[in-house]
Amino acid sequence: MTERKNFDSEFCGSLPLHHVNLIQDYGYLLVLEPANLSLIQASENIVEVTGQPVQDMIGKNIADYMDVPGLQSIKSGLNSGIRQRIPVEVNIKNVSALQPFHGLMHLKEGYILLELENAGEQRKAAFTQVFQKVKKVMAAIDQADTVQAVCEIAVHELRELSGFDGVLMYKFDQDWNGTVVAEEKDDRLEPYIGQTFPASDVPRQARQLYLKNPYRLIPNRAYQPFRLYPVINPVTNSFIDLSDCNLRGVVAVHLEYMKNMNIEASMSIRVIRNGELWGLISCHHLTPKYLDYELCAVFEWLSAVISNGVSRILDKEKYDFSSALQRKRAELTDRIYEEDNIVSGLLPDEGTSLLDLFNATGALIVLNDRIETKGKVPGKEMTDNLLLWVEGKSGSKVFAHNHMSGLYDEAKAFADVGSGLLAIPIDAAKGDYVICFRPEVIETINWGGDPNQAINFEKDGVKYHPRTSFKLWQETVKQYAQPWNEAELEMAEALRSFLFEFRTRQLYN
Repeated sequence: MTERKNFDSEFCGSLPLHHVNLIQDYGYLLVLEPANLSLIQASENIVEVTGQPVQDMIGKNIADYMDVPGLQSIKSGLNSGIRQRIPVEVNIKNVSALQPFHGLMHLKEGYILLELENAGEQRKAAFTQVFQKVKKVMAAIDQADTVQAVCEIAVHELRELSGFDGVLMYKFDQDWNGTVVAEEKDDRLEPYIGQTFPASDVPRQARQLYLKNPYRLIPNRAYQPFRLYPVINPVTNSFIDLSDCNLRGVVAVHLEYMKNMNIEASMSIRVIRNGELWGLISCHHLTPKYLDYELCAVFEWLSAVISNGVSRILDKEKYDFSSALQRKRAELTDRIYEEDNIVSGLLPDEGTSLLDLFNATGALIVLNDRIETKGKVPGKEMTDNLLLWVEGKSGSKVFAHNHMSGLYDEAKAFADVGSGLLAIPIDAAKGDYVICFRPEVIETINWGGDPNQAINFEKDGVKYHPRTSFKLWQETVKQYAQPWNEAELEMAEALRSFLFEFRTRQLYN
């Protein structure tokens, strides 16, 4: 196989996951009118707490079911200026006593969402105890000097804290496929280290929800779902938006996915970089497993710690790489000035050259109808046709691609030396260009199951199922080069400006 497919399914990405009008059974959901705190919707399982059917509660004030400190906590949250994930502690009146709950408030346009999880008889861990646990992880991550080390620390510490049977961490590539980079697991779970999962496993819609929620907990895939009553939100006249809710129900296809993985419970924790989803930490358990609210809060905290650790190292790597590029560029431009010659300045016999600047294995410079080359480049006949194509494609802008055969048919003939191409115009009107080449890198991708079977529709074209096997499935990808990264493209643009100005000064002085 030579073409790399995009498995980020348009179908999965359009599923309305946030409008699943069901919640999981490990908590309760109340929808309040913000002005007077009357109930306008509630999950049907609230009868377990109040002893009253949900139909009888609609329209009543929350004060009828809550103690005064809890009511004050909600009012304080309303005045906090925060819009979502506002923690509150409340006590709900049942037949015989007050029942304690951990709550999360989300302020919406025209209504309030209040998630409740039973605090039960849990002993609250002292803040110092919780902080010491987090501090230990923070210290380990601060000492890490590679992203791989951060990933391994994160997986180990989260498994130790939570007791999950398996914890793995995977990072997304440019096509949103996720590759497992660290893993600790029970021997009863299938190993996935080094395997890649197609983008459709965490489709676009789900990835967007992780930007709103630090984690996603499914304590029991065989949970009993509970509906909201009434079904339609009276404020919006539609299904309610549960994007921010931890309790949000799970679509059937994901529950089937969990079944196919032979796990009963799961938890996913996001890793964020520059406001985007960089990766996920996925926790698996062979039996149902509920994590209490306080441990989930620790995981939420650690999500930020791990994200900061990954970002710190990647930012440093990016800075060091950019600094090295700047030093190489300065050496090249100084030589061009000294020799008053673009070709000998960029392609010297000794010292730093254009190949070093752009990590290329071959380069050519077209200037004054002459072609100078260095390293491995396509043959002359192929080069002549390629230059005509580049002139039409690039014009006066920098052009870069790492899969030339996908754009230019003749590139298949020189894929071994030029699957990747970077074209920098000196003077496009005269056909003067600097062109760098990168060779084909034959890649074997170890997929966790056949990605072509990630989504399987039934004959009706409506019902669908996830793949049933996650066994290793290998794919060989050819005619792709290492892609040109952002810093290299910025450097190419800077070099383009310099060469154009230098060439113009040469011609008119």
